[in-house]
Amino acid sequence: MQALPGFRDFLPDDCAVRSYIFARWREVARRYGFVEYDGPVLEDLHLFVRKSGPEIVKQLYDFADKGGRAVALRPEMTPTLARMVAASHRDFRKPIKWFCIPQMFRYERPQRGRLREHYQFNCDLIGEAALDADVELIAICIDVLRAFGLTAQDVVVRISDREFWIDFFRAQNLPQERWQEVLEVIDKSEREPREKIAEQLGQLARPVFEILDGGGRSEKLQRLVEGLQQRGLAEFVRVDLRIVRGLAYYTGVVFEAFDCQGKLRAIAGGGRYDNLIHQLSDGAASLPAGGFAMGDVVLGELLRENATAHAQMEAAVAAQQRLDLYVVIAKEERRSDAIAAIQCLRDASYRVDYALTPTKVGKQFQAAEQLGAQVAVLFGDEWPQVKIKVLATRKEQLVPNEELLAHLARFPSLSSLSS
Repeated sequence: MQALPGFRDFLPDDCAVRSYIFARWREVARRYGFVEYDGPVLEDLHLFVRKSGPEIVKQLYDFADKGGRAVALRPEMTPTLARMVAASHRDFRKPIKWFCIPQMFRYERPQRGRLREHYQFNCDLIGEAALDADVELIAICIDVLRAFGLTAQDVVVRISDREFWIDFFRAQNLPQERWQEVLEVIDKSEREPREKIAEQLGQLARPVFEILDGGGRSEKLQRLVEGLQQRGLAEFVRVDLRIVRGLAYYTGVVFEAFDCQGKLRAIAGGGRYDNLIHQLSDGAASLPAGGFAMGDVVLGELLRENATAHAQMEAAVAAQQRLDLYVVIAKEERRSDAIAAIQCLRDASYRVDYALTPTKVGKQFQAAEQLGAQVAVLFGDEWPQVKIKVLATRKEQLVPNEELLAHLARFPSLSSLSS
């Protein structure tokens, strides 16, 4: 038996990498004043249909539950967030700054960077219409990438503005019912042959290509870049009007993050969606909003391919898995004393392991090495003293058992790990 196609088993090393990614996501979000929330993994199917249209059902894990309700495993978090905010926004000061790390499910063809399940870092800022909110969201996206050791030579955030295109459509007298159709063509302009795009654009081809080839100017995007410049982050961004995000609910600034070598699909993407909460709440709430999402699958690919980021991840994962101490029981009559000491060490937040059954001393030291323990504490003939052995240097020292905790506190590496 194997995992289903597009789903993953997380063995301990994989789980350690996942924990490393989650920890960086949470760390940066909290530095920006975002607080964590979550919602149900199972939602009313109609919630997703209202947001994305009936065609979305083909991409969902949907079914009728035992009560006959049409439900679906969540493919994204924004509809759930909009539902929750519409119901409870009066209970929170504005702007609302929330993040979450949910697991998502989409029934689509598995390929590199895209599976049928993934975890996703979502950051949303609700209740603020000013451009500074867009700057804040792009800044946190950049800082998340920086937290993994990535630089402006590794990643770029391409920013655009759908309002720029709406103004262009109005100037071209394009009927409103065609706006989304043309935006979707522009969204594909980088991935499909120019001739095919020109055919789909028709009479709009020439002016659209002039803009895409560098002829478009946006005062709003210039102010956005200046806002990032004040933070020292402008080197990470590039204005690129080809980025429009195909989803219809975006209303203003949009952005996507990519690896500079162009090997992977988008690492992150998002933008402003000022009308979505109003739409999904039947007009009960109307709040400006924006947000972005970053999936763990593409990010993991990038971290494994980037030498600096990979080394940083490997070091962090090794530290996360490493034991502080391994207690070696050399004399079985000392086992009860050793177990009492083990509990005291664990109460002091040290990571400690030991042989659960009588085991040769040599095999216990071998286990200590294999588990990455920094220090072995030996209970044997020297009792009521214990022997402390630093495994990297083989240096040994006898200390009274009652002074063990105080003595271990002098090891800076252990103190930092257990703090």
